[in-house]
Amino acid sequence: MPSLALLKSAWTQWYPPAPTFTEKDVGDQRGRIFLITGANSGIGYELAKMLYPSGATIYMAGRSEELMLEAISSIQQSFQPAPSTPSALKFLYVDLADLPSVKRAAEDFGRKEEKLHVLWNNAGIGGGYVGSTTAQGIEVNVGTNCVAPLLLTQLLLPQLRKAAEGASEGSVRVVWTSSAAADTHSVTGGVDFQAIEAGKTTDPMTDYAVSKVGNWFLSHCAAQEWASDNIASVVQNPGNLNTHAYRYQPAALMRVLRPLALYEPRYGAYTMLYSGLSGEVENGGFVWPWGRRARSVRADIHEAIEKGAAQRFWKWCEEKARPYA
Repeated sequence: MPSLALLKSAWTQWYPPAPTFTEKDVGDQRGRIFLITGANSGIGYELAKMLYPSGATIYMAGRSEELMLEAISSIQQSFQPAPSTPSALKFLYVDLADLPSVKRAAEDFGRKEEKLHVLWNNAGIGGGYVGSTTAQGIEVNVGTNCVAPLLLTQLLLPQLRKAAEGASEGSVRVVWTSSAAADTHSVTGGVDFQAIEAGKTTDPMTDYAVSKVGNWFLSHCAAQEWASDNIASVVQNPGNLNTHAYRYQPAALMRVLRPLALYEPRYGAYTMLYSGLSGEVENGGFVWPWGRRARSVRADIHEAIEKGAAQRFWKWCEEKARPYA
């Protein structure tokens, strides 16, 4: 039976208080470069929309140029009159289920920009079918949600480091995406290394939850690895949102979830906005919906981190990505 602390933690993540950091708090971001993966719909789209009046340059990364250009046009047309300092919205192709495309995306970005101030690792998959793998034969949840984002982030380190030179402490950030499922559905210790080595989805919900612990692990390691470069790392649970992330879930389940526990994607964008821009966020921090500093109640996962599980997972992801780096 779940502990009372776990039930309280799940409840406050499923039914959060109102956001306190919103689009009104973004301010002038002219001269800054942002990258959002999975930005043609859902949370990523809403985040780009909130950032649009700030004057930043925003790369919206995804698999479909057609859908992304439609998203860019939709954002621009939604502001009438146009903002006084509109952001430059640009498409960047990346398919996180195919590692060679991750390297090509980083190279494409590097040809265009010397700096990257905030990277939102937003895109991911929520579950998948039993037996699902990425193009490289990695279990689809951990491959798409962890291995590819780590590779992308590492390949973009030159731009992150350049942006961090002389920047205010903590203003250059990498944002990773976790979930309440990391608390409620992950295995003891967070990650079962034998299971992820098996390479195929066995129980989609458990495998998804493990990948969300994996993002927590990656953020923990990144916070230590890049602190000397003045690059902050934060992991966040955007919240339970009515997005395509649930496309693999049973229809009967979704008929119950949508009216009871799923929110509009813009609320998840508030969590993302807070994680990427709020001065309250600390390197290595965890953020809950809709923008609150928090700490997981899973003592077994904290203990696993202390015993080196996060570093082990980081190295495992690196090994999987190395041939494509």
